[in-house]
Amino acid sequence: MSELQNSATIIEEHLEPGERNTRRAFLAAAGAAGLCYAAALAYPIYRYLASPEEMALSATAVTEVTLKDAQKLPAGSVLMFKFGTAPAMLIHHEDGRWVSMTAVCTHLGCTVQYEPQADRIHCACHGGVYNPYTGANVSGPPPKPLKLFKVAVNDTGVEVSRA
Repeated sequence: MSELQNSATIIEEHLEPGERNTRRAFLAAAGAAGLCYAAALAYPIYRYLASPEEMALSATAVTEVTLKDAQKLPAGSVLMFKFGTAPAMLIHHEDGRWVSMTAVCTHLGCTVQYEPQADRIHCACHGGVYNPYTGANVSGPPPKPLKLFKVAVNDTGVEVSRA
């Protein structure tokens, strides 16, 4: 042990006082850079693993959306809007009925579009077709129907809520 201490003392004696501080500063900077690098690698991994839980919480947090002036929507047209984090659609049919449902295809999650001339909801990704009144899957690969929302029309707008 004493030989080790003696050799350390000899090495320190040959170093200038500024060199000792420079070495410490270099090691501190290298350690800080290593921590920053580790944090930069860990953050995307954390966001990837935590995002399903956060998305599920944020999706269920919204239970109602009020669409101001949506009652003025002409018959035979659609209004796309966000219900929480997901796209949704409000359809004002020619017969005066109001229907609202999710606008996310149940096959692979593409956004669907209302086609009033064909009186259908169509997914352009793989040709899925849904009923515009019930959201039922009519043809194509979608395994489930679109989720329907409750619709209440009043003088100030349209209230869309979870069914």
